[in-house]
Amino acid sequence: MKKYDEMDFKIPEECSDYRECSDYVIQVIESIVQEAIHLQNNKIIINTNLKLGLPMENINKIAGPFVEVWAVEIFTGICEDTHNKYALIHVEAQERLNKADIILQFKKKRKTELGITAEVDVKATAEDIPNSGRSPNITSYQRIRTAYVDDPDYLFVILSLKHRVYCNRNEKTGLMDGVMEVVGHNAYDLKYLAANDISYNPALGTGQIQIKDIHYVTLKYRNVWEFCQLLDQKYLSSNKRTLEEWQELAERNGWVKNSE
Repeated sequence: MKKYDEMDFKIPEECSDYRECSDYVIQVIESIVQEAIHLQNNKIIINTNLKLGLPMENINKIAGPFVEVWAVEIFTGICEDTHNKYALIHVEAQERLNKADIILQFKKKRKTELGITAEVDVKATAEDIPNSGRSPNITSYQRIRTAYVDDPDYLFVILSLKHRVYCNRNEKTGLMDGVMEVVGHNAYDLKYLAANDISYNPALGTGQIQIKDIHYVTLKYRNVWEFCQLLDQKYLSSNKRTLEEWQELAERNGWVKNSE
């Protein structure tokens, strides 16, 4: 059997302006979220009939879906202004099992085409709960590896949103309303995360790509082929995976050229 380095790979090549587009999208996403915080559009009110309020010790278990919907609404609100300063022209929420939570499209003149599409994976972490959301699953190894071969300009953004939750008594009902407030943010291009910040968990399916500590990451600029090789290295370094299993995935998903 061939060694990894001897495989006849399909080597993806991104456009020369990919990094420029990536930097643009990251800057815009962070600016939009920061503006929402600055304008105090960062609160999610949760009305309940609970006299004692929300179960604060477990609130991080339900925060994710609320924060994801909040992000969709913030981006959608910007997009509804057809002359918005961010050139955001399309927002689309994704179904639960998709790689990302939101698709964003920006109108931007590029060297070879017009526009940038980014897939955004929203991760919610509690500011006041230690280790909340610290090492999240990002996506399936097989799906993300294939995405970069199918589209060498694939732009996958991780949007980490910090939140805190507290309760206020509703003067009209006498009950406790929960307030979920987004208080911090960071956005990263997955392809540019340092190797030490990315881990591989073989437990689910073909394995999950994870970030070791989403609050503290280092960037390492690399091209798409270098990132594909890094993903493969993470897979193959697991003692629960073999080169034979990798080759079967590679042939099934078109990562290598057909030998026929």
